[in-house]
Amino acid sequence: MSDEMKELKKKLLTTKKNGYDIVSGETMMAVEAYCEGYKAFLDAGKTERLCAAEVIRLAAEKGYRPYERGMEVKEGDKLYYCNRGKAVLLAHIGKEPLSTGTQIAAAHIDAPRLDLKPNPLYEDAEMAFFKTHYYGGIRKYQWVAIPLELHGVVAMKDGSSVSVNIGADPGDPRLVITDLLPHLGAEQSKKPLGSAIPAETLNLLLGSRPIGDEEDSGRVKLAVMKLLNDKYGITEDDFNSAELEAVPAVAACDIGLDRSMIGAYGHDDRVCGYAALKALLDLDKTPAKTAVCVLADKEEIGSDGVTGMQSAAFDTFMEDLCAAQGVALRVCFEKSFCLSADVTAAYDPDFAEVYEKRNSAFLNYGIGLCKYTGARGKSGASDADAETVAYVRRIFDEAGVIWQIAELGKVDAGGGGTVAMYMANRNITTLDAGVPVLSMHAPFETVSKLDCYETYKGIKAVYEAET
Repeated sequence: MSDEMKELKKKLLTTKKNGYDIVSGETMMAVEAYCEGYKAFLDAGKTERLCAAEVIRLAAEKGYRPYERGMEVKEGDKLYYCNRGKAVLLAHIGKEPLSTGTQIAAAHIDAPRLDLKPNPLYEDAEMAFFKTHYYGGIRKYQWVAIPLELHGVVAMKDGSSVSVNIGADPGDPRLVITDLLPHLGAEQSKKPLGSAIPAETLNLLLGSRPIGDEEDSGRVKLAVMKLLNDKYGITEDDFNSAELEAVPAVAACDIGLDRSMIGAYGHDDRVCGYAALKALLDLDKTPAKTAVCVLADKEEIGSDGVTGMQSAAFDTFMEDLCAAQGVALRVCFEKSFCLSADVTAAYDPDFAEVYEKRNSAFLNYGIGLCKYTGARGKSGASDADAETVAYVRRIFDEAGVIWQIAELGKVDAGGGGTVAMYMANRNITTLDAGVPVLSMHAPFETVSKLDCYETYKGIKAVYEAET
């Protein structure tokens, strides 16, 4: 190929590179340091409540203080609001008034899991179990025969609450959902993956040791309830007002002989939630426009509910900030930009049939932009316009962020959603972007360390953008 052709090719054609062919050794040190902090964040925040508490702890260390309605809001202020212990909104007040808009990164901190039913405890064949109701889009067969932890709260009638933690501390027992042995599983093996494990069989095994006299009934259930009462002071009726979640009993760890990836529960979407938070906390000066970090709940079930992105909680927080500056909320929103920070599917060669390779995200190619999510004919997508994508391209390129653009699989293979459309419905210019994930929604997901860091860099560049 002639030099002229090489130059023409370089000028006109897309030439995306693996991030490891771009980054320096100094950057790789920063990648490793960032990912160590991220792994600690994951281990501390196995549920949305625990995650919100860790967010507040980290924010307080950086000088953020709780926002109270009516308080003065001035340049440089670092504020946060915790919505019912399950979602957090943070703002670093910028130099410009809120009438010029804000720079927002919105992620979610809930993840697929198993919730206990309101009347969960029962005994069968002299074994005690908890019945569960799965939360979010899971593949049920992945949740059997793995160790599980139980976290959450039991709200008492007197207004107090009890925090529950079973399985996370060293020496704790863990829970499990049993599976059928292969010797008796011939008929089960003939069923489709989606129906081989019925939802009503996702029952947590709690114990098998009875108490009392052998002629008594329900002895194992009673023994389990006594253990719970001794430790937490609760009775069976108190499960009616409990919020208890079973999650994988696994710590975040390096994956691969080269340690280039992280395996953990909850990458979707705490990998972007941490990036959005860390980027905000690491701003070394007051941004031009107010930087806002949204860490929402309920995304995995449609963003409904008082802690979800469709609730008025975000609007109320922003309206209060605007009121303190005498700005109409609608004026602020129409001039704001939101990066909907949510994960995307990483190309997996073992399942190549559901991906369109030319428009897929790849590990180590950086943060993945997604112009639209949704299903099939873009149903449930905000579908960002060309100007919005160009705006983010410019910000990323000027900041040296490694990025790629992708769709979530083949057009008719399925699809998924994010909080983007709820931000767009508020008249906020919005684009999806996030970390590519392997085994998304599984109890153990995998991401690239480099992509985690580039997502952090990208969100930080959005916060720091002046126009």
